[in-house]
Amino acid sequence: MSDNPAYRKRKAFFDRLLTVYGRKPVLEVLQNSSLQCHALHLAESNREQGIIREIRELADQRGIEVKHHDRQALSRISRNGRQDQGVALDVICPAFRQASEALPELPPKARLLALDGISNPQNLGMIIRSAAAGDIDGILYASRGNAALGPLVIKASAGTLYRAPLLLCDSLPEILAECRQQGMEVCTLAAQAPESLFEYRPNSGCVYVLGNETEGVSGPVQARATRSLSIPMRNGVESLNVAVTASLIAYAGQMG
Repeated sequence: MSDNPAYRKRKAFFDRLLTVYGRKPVLEVLQNSSLQCHALHLAESNREQGIIREIRELADQRGIEVKHHDRQALSRISRNGRQDQGVALDVICPAFRQASEALPELPPKARLLALDGISNPQNLGMIIRSAAAGDIDGILYASRGNAALGPLVIKASAGTLYRAPLLLCDSLPEILAECRQQGMEVCTLAAQAPESLFEYRPNSGCVYVLGNETEGVSGPVQARATRSLSIPMRNGVESLNVAVTASLIAYAGQMG
């Protein structure tokens, strides 16, 4: 079944869908004509007035399919029944792909960010914004362990999430193993590492790992690393916020 061309095409399409939930976030997407939407999902219990009416009218104007569900079914679609407010919207994100399918097609010296347990939605959103703006070809994102791609992430990314090159995977250690098989370096950051991020010039593709805000890089991911880099710091500062670190990585490749 997985080798069937029609199945692969359908799966690739749904991999690019991001389901946004909540009345205000959905309204903001519908008001942005540059964003392509697949389907609007509404709870049957919604009253057809106020913002719900506005959402429905915008969907109709844009020719977006509207589907009605009971509350339980809508909760399964939004994956957040407590906060979806009876509304969910499938947004097409053209740069979202399965990591294993994208890796062979990356440039020879691709620069990737790997997210290893980024639990704070604001940090995740700011990381995505920096990566989208800077010299990053893809963001390795595992749904397990990282913050969900919800309204807080979208807001912190200033909407760049919809255009960001997210490479989706189930297990970060497994996809890092694939990166190494393709000759890519896997770099973690450590204060005591002798080589500076800003001096390092890889001869091949490179993955820069961003660890959890409190625990840092996990053991299984650390085991896949091939190199350790440092960010020079002064005045007794020991570490930087992970989103700030992502910004430095995103632009380090353009220096020198």
